[in-house]
Amino acid sequence: MERTTQVIGQSGVFLDALERASRAAALDRPVLVIGERGTGKELVAERLHRLSPRWDQPLVVMNCAALPETLIEAELFGHEAGAFTGATKVRAGRFEEADGGTLFLDELGTLSMAAQDRLLRAVEYGEITRIGSSRPIRVDVRIVAATNEHLPDKVDAHEFRADLLDRLSFEVVTLPPLRARSGDIPVLADHFGRRMAAELGWTRWPGFGPQALDQLLEHKWPGNVRELRNVVERAVYRWEQEGPVDRIEIDPFQSPYRPRGQAPAPTTSNGAAAPPAGPAPQAGEDTVVAACDAGPSDFKSRVARFERELLAKALAEHRFNQRATAEALGLTYDQLRHALRRHDLIAAG
Repeated sequence: MERTTQVIGQSGVFLDALERASRAAALDRPVLVIGERGTGKELVAERLHRLSPRWDQPLVVMNCAALPETLIEAELFGHEAGAFTGATKVRAGRFEEADGGTLFLDELGTLSMAAQDRLLRAVEYGEITRIGSSRPIRVDVRIVAATNEHLPDKVDAHEFRADLLDRLSFEVVTLPPLRARSGDIPVLADHFGRRMAAELGWTRWPGFGPQALDQLLEHKWPGNVRELRNVVERAVYRWEQEGPVDRIEIDPFQSPYRPRGQAPAPTTSNGAAAPPAGPAPQAGEDTVVAACDAGPSDFKSRVARFERELLAKALAEHRFNQRATAEALGLTYDQLRHALRRHDLIAAG
């Protein structure tokens, strides 16, 4: 699928962050982009580069968490042949590749203290030295870095250099999480839905129905825009009916059959293995008796447990078709959905 490079949103807090990034783009100074996972930090870094005087020079991206600590410095600063085992030839590092342009360091907070020392020198003096060499190389690189960590806390814990943080934080752009910009959820969902519909060859995009939009707006989106995109694309891909998409599955792992861990074998009071339980009761009166005989002792908890068992069994019997399940139980579709959410049989989103 084509990579999404658009920065989409119209909420005030999001536009304020973009405006801060746009103003900083013109200055040849380091910028830190802070935000939770999935908030679009790399897209903002691209915006900083494209709006800068370096727009026609390289934008080099490096994820600092993607490499083992032993290779980070060689990846950043390059190495000479024979500098370490496996270094069979000279290799330029990311700083040299980005010369004249921008180097985007994602997951900055994962850098080792040794790599931070070398990075500070590169930022401070515009010089790097390849591993295994004593000859400094001049580089002209603008640093844009991103993290989902609170770096001042890492400084207090002696896990991040205070002087490096001072040099890199000329401007700090903090991206709001999606839950703080809920007005953008319908806009983003429509954008991702249209793209997916086009990929599937749909002749038109019917949009989302009110029930689906309610689900999208109610969910907290811990994975932010990245999670929203996955949910929307999956919903469009699975939709096989006419009209607006009106069924959203927030959690693709949701199933009454998903593994939940092995329960310990029951024992008697003296530690011996307990005798095996009798056959599981069938739905109906036996299920009511089982629900009353086991579990919590109060009336409401027993009734709730019985109701959940009936819902789960009905769903399984109708192959998880919620409309057919609702009809079989004498409920409306909305009543069934409400009951399923209440008993955590579908995502609460």
